[in-house]
Amino acid sequence: MMTQELFREDAMLLHCDATVTGVGEGGVLLDRTVCYPLGGGQAGDTGWLIAGEQRWRVTDTRKSKEQPGAIVHLIDGDPPALGAAVRVEVDAARREAHRRFHTATHLLCALLPYPVDGCSITETYARLDFHTDEPFDKDAIQAGLDRLVAEAHPVRHRWITEAELDANPGLVRSMSVQPPRGLGRVRVLEIDGVDLQPCGGTHVSNTAQIGAVVVTRIEKKAAKTRRVVLGFAG
Repeated sequence: MMTQELFREDAMLLHCDATVTGVGEGGVLLDRTVCYPLGGGQAGDTGWLIAGEQRWRVTDTRKSKEQPGAIVHLIDGDPPALGAAVRVEVDAARREAHRRFHTATHLLCALLPYPVDGCSITETYARLDFHTDEPFDKDAIQAGLDRLVAEAHPVRHRWITEAELDANPGLVRSMSVQPPRGLGRVRVLEIDGVDLQPCGGTHVSNTAQIGAVVVTRIEKKAAKTRRVVLGFAG
């Protein structure tokens, strides 16, 4: 059974009611969830499952290896029973960090027009690896980020058909993560006047909500790879 992915349409939704549809792979499968599973460079959500007085800590969220389209919530302790009704709650602070960092990486893509060959979005930092041998100016990148955040560009997602994506192959910036195929449509993230590319992650709704992010370092990882690492100010 596939899991309804509520986070795809509303990254601000932090809880929902769900039913346990399976137990295995170290966790619990649900019919619907607000928890984002590890993928696309973004870490999985953590949080809680709640049933009455019982609480289970969700230590990670992953895509099921055994049931395509299902999401596994890794938990501490013995799982709830099959068919049990539970409340799913996301760790709000972790989700907020992921949303801010992920949108900030899209701003980096707008500032640095090179293919992306690596990405990691976590609670404490984000990084993008760009396929280029061009040198990067840390101060210039920081100034660009500060400007795009301050300009308060609206951020929204929409869906396009796979045919539309095929007609616009330049929308795909990543060399290592390709949009999922076979569903007939692809989710794209649009930062008004700044960036448009396929993305299934969680984001803020306006660049101003990213707040103060800093370029903590720039590294030459290989002859054709330049890494930019972001952190939060303070």
